[in-house]
Amino acid sequence: MPSQEKLDFAEPPSPAARAAELRAQLHHHAHRYYTLDEPEIPDAEYDRLFRELQAIEAEHPELRMPDSPTQRVGGAILKELVPVRHAVPMLSIRTETDTEATGAVAFDARVRRELKLSDTDPPVDYLAELKFDGLAMSLRYEQGVLVTAATRGDGETGEDVTHNVRTIGQIPLRLPEGVPEVLEVRGEVYMRRDQFEQLNERQREKIASGAKGEKTFVNPRNAAAGAVRQLDSKITRDRPLSFFAYSWGEVRGDAEPPATQYDWLMRLKAWGFPVAEQTTRCRGADELVAFHRRIGELRDTLPFDIDGVVYKVDSLAQQKQMGFVTREPRWAVAHKYPAQEQLTTVQAIDVQVGRTGKLTPVAKLAPVFVGGVTVTNATLHNEMEARRKDVRVGDTVIVRRAGDVIPEVVSVLIDKRVGDPPPFTMPAQCPVCGSDAVREEGEADHRCTGGLFCAAQRKEAILHFAHRRAVEIEGLGDKLVEQLVDSGLIKTLPDLYKLGFTALAGLDRMAEKSANNIVAALEKSKQTTLPRFLFGLGIRHVGEATAKELARHFGQLDRIMDASVEALSEVNDVGPVVAQSIHTFFEQPHNREVVEQLRACGLSWEEGEPAARAPQPLAGKTFVLTGTFPTLSRDQAKDLLEAAGAKVAGSVSKKTDYVVAGTEAGSKLEKAQTLGVAVIDEAAMLAMLGTEA
Repeated sequence: MPSQEKLDFAEPPSPAARAAELRAQLHHHAHRYYTLDEPEIPDAEYDRLFRELQAIEAEHPELRMPDSPTQRVGGAILKELVPVRHAVPMLSIRTETDTEATGAVAFDARVRRELKLSDTDPPVDYLAELKFDGLAMSLRYEQGVLVTAATRGDGETGEDVTHNVRTIGQIPLRLPEGVPEVLEVRGEVYMRRDQFEQLNERQREKIASGAKGEKTFVNPRNAAAGAVRQLDSKITRDRPLSFFAYSWGEVRGDAEPPATQYDWLMRLKAWGFPVAEQTTRCRGADELVAFHRRIGELRDTLPFDIDGVVYKVDSLAQQKQMGFVTREPRWAVAHKYPAQEQLTTVQAIDVQVGRTGKLTPVAKLAPVFVGGVTVTNATLHNEMEARRKDVRVGDTVIVRRAGDVIPEVVSVLIDKRVGDPPPFTMPAQCPVCGSDAVREEGEADHRCTGGLFCAAQRKEAILHFAHRRAVEIEGLGDKLVEQLVDSGLIKTLPDLYKLGFTALAGLDRMAEKSANNIVAALEKSKQTTLPRFLFGLGIRHVGEATAKELARHFGQLDRIMDASVEALSEVNDVGPVVAQSIHTFFEQPHNREVVEQLRACGLSWEEGEPAARAPQPLAGKTFVLTGTFPTLSRDQAKDLLEAAGAKVAGSVSKKTDYVVAGTEAGSKLEKAQTLGVAVIDEAAMLAMLGTEA
């Protein structure tokens, strides 16, 4: 017999080896498809490889790695989004509302001052980027593998959305060799306009078919943000999301860190992250202005929404030299574009009552898509503005998203008006509670005078009354007040004191101990002072200092309630406008009734004859407090200053006499220095008061 040749059959790769090979192939093809838009294989072949990897991982769960492409597939619904504390805070960037291109010149001048550059020094190098209208995201990689994705949140702490971000094809799950051992990549999750329209078309089809719980989305940004925050990542996967990288957070193990912002972005791009092609290096103010104009012209043709551009000093050394102010980098600024405008028609004009009693005429519009949002309402601001623009029902108007936030009517096309509709007139009574609607002299806005009774102001009135500087009801915060009002348990302030343990314990997330604490806090709050009670009533223009002056001058609440405008005007620091406001407030039967009911509920305070006036060494002086003081809290310092006759304001202006600055003083100190306002410390303030520290 002839010798039989030994056939050399290669052994098939082990499951572990095949899984590794498939992961590498799928990562490569995903990058070609999502990032480069240059696919090398048809979709069917990609799907075949994907299914093979899924089968291996199903049979060998120990081979399912965090960076596996299969982990982009949605999993089980999570109970909640876990908070994630950012190793490096995600700070906001100062936004310039001046939409003219020359605003870049002011930023360049400010940078040059900060860097102490003279006119003979060369221009500053910048990186100019797009200001995306999406959701800020932080991606944390350890040993090259994506381990956490978190939203910006409050800048310090965000939400863990890793399960959803894994579904975004443009975000790498594993990075190439040579990346730092820890790398946080910052960028924006967004939705392309064409994909947004396709998503809404699918939603409309679902709604037409009778599907329950479905809706269309108002703009790409909201659709993207909602998708990222889904608890079920299968839903996220069905919404096409994209990503642009533009910055970084914590970095550890970087042997040769780049020297510029641009070089960092080029690194991120080389590691597989999409970087907007419009990102440009600019030299000096002129090139920033040119970039702003060029992008403004391209804005409507971009496949995604932007609302401005961002300028950053390119040199990281210069960034470090400039530092930060409060929570914003001095070396960067966002520069917005003008809001977009569209034509529509006014179908009606309603009057809305705000939480503080302000009456605002609102034009009800035929729906129109403006600046990325479907607009159906637009503010007319006040009666004077509505009359100035002569907006009437049936008019064709130009509507604009003012500041890309509040839609407003810009102007009326008078030549398109049909007939002679009547001009808008503000009602004499609040449309919610029927109390008088008044416009104070020198004011543009009408306001409801039924602050203690008006349903529109209910929540605000209760929160103000419970404030620690007012009557102080410990534990009565926004969420609890929301529940109490929305459930119908509270309609007016006296209802607070009719609450019992049973009613409170029946609220969501209200434990027995918490309910008892609220009942005890309500009982404790019944013993108060006349100034605190007056301040708690929320009378327009009556702050803490004015409440104290009223109490000193009259001694008793009934005297204040019955006082004429002339008598009220005799109180220190109470002028005609404030006197009229107090008088009008107590003229309203609803308000007097609420006060009497509060007394009947047991609220009490010491009353007597008017007290002798204490010395007022700082009368007529205005102070602003900022930072942390060595021995006093802000409230203690405020009380001392007001007792000496001073006014304590919340912001710095040319009318400010002194800024009292402690440690970690922020923008108020900077503004005082810019305006030339005197800056003193706590010791100097106490010396002015005649008090030793």
